[in-house]
Amino acid sequence: MALALGVDTGGTYTDAVLIRDEEEVIASAKSLTTREDLAIGVGRAIRAVLGQAQVAPGQISMASLSTTLATNALVEGQGGRVALIYVGFRDGDLDRHGLRDALKGDPALVIAGGHSHAGAEVAPLDTGALREFLDQQSGISGFAVAAQFATRNPAHELEIARIITEKTGAPVTCSHQLSAKLNGPKRAVTAVLNARLIGMIDRLIGRAQDVLLELGIDAPMMVVRGDGALMSAEQARERPIETILSGPAASIVGARWLTGVQDALVSDIGGTTTDVALIRDGKPAIDPAGARVGGFRTMVEAVAMRTHGLGGDSQVHVVTEGLRGGVFLGPRRVLPVSLIAAEAPEVVHAALDEQLRATTVGEHDTCFARRVPGIHAEGLGPREAGLLERLGDKVLPLSALLRTRMENGALTRLVDRGMVQVSGVTPSDASHVLGRLSDWDADAARKALALIARRRVGSGDRLAGSADELAGMIVDQLTDQTVLTLLETAFAEEAEEFGLPPEDLARHVLTRRGLRGHRGLLALDTKLNVDVVGLGASAPSYYPAVGERLRCTMMLPDHAGVANAIGAVVGRLTMRRAGTVTAPSEGRYRVHLNDGPQDFPAPEPALDLLEAELRRETESAVRAAGAEDIRVIVNRDIRTARIEGKDVFVEAMLTVEASGRPRVAVG
Repeated sequence: MALALGVDTGGTYTDAVLIRDEEEVIASAKSLTTREDLAIGVGRAIRAVLGQAQVAPGQISMASLSTTLATNALVEGQGGRVALIYVGFRDGDLDRHGLRDALKGDPALVIAGGHSHAGAEVAPLDTGALREFLDQQSGISGFAVAAQFATRNPAHELEIARIITEKTGAPVTCSHQLSAKLNGPKRAVTAVLNARLIGMIDRLIGRAQDVLLELGIDAPMMVVRGDGALMSAEQARERPIETILSGPAASIVGARWLTGVQDALVSDIGGTTTDVALIRDGKPAIDPAGARVGGFRTMVEAVAMRTHGLGGDSQVHVVTEGLRGGVFLGPRRVLPVSLIAAEAPEVVHAALDEQLRATTVGEHDTCFARRVPGIHAEGLGPREAGLLERLGDKVLPLSALLRTRMENGALTRLVDRGMVQVSGVTPSDASHVLGRLSDWDADAARKALALIARRRVGSGDRLAGSADELAGMIVDQLTDQTVLTLLETAFAEEAEEFGLPPEDLARHVLTRRGLRGHRGLLALDTKLNVDVVGLGASAPSYYPAVGERLRCTMMLPDHAGVANAIGAVVGRLTMRRAGTVTAPSEGRYRVHLNDGPQDFPAPEPALDLLEAELRRETESAVRAAGAEDIRVIVNRDIRTARIEGKDVFVEAMLTVEASGRPRVAVG
């Protein structure tokens, strides 16, 4: 009997499941995710699932981890401080291609160097400027390096990585190692995000492995990639960017395993995000343009997923404009008031009671802050450092923490760096008020919603007459935004049919009236013509209403709340590598390899060499990750042009995929 352990660390909960012989879920458990040390929540979930199944740790033959940590960090703008070395480009490219946004104020150096489309050096690498820049930096958790046409010749990126490692010892991400495709600015964004995530994912994986060993589990550990395949823990530490959409990808694999659906939309609601993807012919589609998350388009192969900052812990924003006002959710996640009250009841209830006694509504009502332990406070300004010192290890109301308006920005920067968490009213609090959830402090949730309900809208009236009325408004708004998310995904799949952006179509008056079955001189009927699989712990609370609104079948399978953890252990280990053959001149065919270009007089020898090299790399990588029964698939995309009546070779892209089932430990 083979027992596989799947673990998923989400923004709010950490889930664990045990699956026997890849056929049956024999136990599942949840534990609160512990941001200060993720291993604590991982350990609690694993202990709970082992105890439930009465299984000894030594019986586990494989362990696998999926995580929303990278996705959530990019959605919320968090991560370590990085530096970008940008080679062969112009300063203005940082602004034109969104790199300034990705850097979020972190340093960048643009220096001479780079190669041509054919792989020839166009300018010597300015190593002097690089060394001078490195001497001026401190508190950098990872470096990103992107050179012009590095996928055609990575020599300059490799030399820069060598110098950085020699001088700083910090992790270095080279753009050519993440993708073989052209588009230097997009590769640079991907490298920056990878560098930003390295420390965070390394801590998670390292601590998760520590927990497994402490519990007596010595089985190999895998990590889910963004395309739903598995990779080894060591590979994930080097390329954490490939774990973006790991949790959502695992949920799709889990949804398919739980339901057997061939065609469906999968909607997974977590604490921070709602992730929607399409299963067609039993398989999740891969986004050909690269994963998009947190407002950035990357070059990471991942499932075609629409990720929205909408979850059970999304911040509730009050809309005061207009006569009636209203609420809007997300995209930032905050700690539910009911949760922080469960952890610090005396502080939270005393502050909420004082706020309720006040005759006016305070700017920071219901908002509290706490520091996340274990995050190094490096590279902080005096305001940020002062706030951290004042906060210490306590939970404080924001009204007591912030003394000037200037400190609001400092607090935001601390939250972005993952050093501080703040609370606010969320859909989870609304569900506690309505009696749909009872995990945390419902009394605190009721007090918080009563405070928010007192805010005035454009008519001068209160936003809501009671905490219960506001709770209903919040849950209805979550339904509305989820419906829009699903409609946008559906319209995006059929964009050519309508000629308008999916966002506009989802909000179009004809769509809205059609969903309501409008009857007048016109009869309008609109429905989602595919089943929806609803996943996530809170899906049973929210998604039946979504199915009714969309007039579709809403599937809520058993174990829907731990589908991510299930998907973590039923996938395959898969590695892909791609490479290019070009024709820089007549009768010359150039293979672009990691150790430099090689030329051949005919295309076939060039293609054969590239295929052999890519086969060696992929098979070696997937075997090192712990795969057995390896299967290799080769795809040759050869592009030609018709010139004077004959086909002329222009370029070829080869992709080699090696995959196999994880090798399990033998007791």
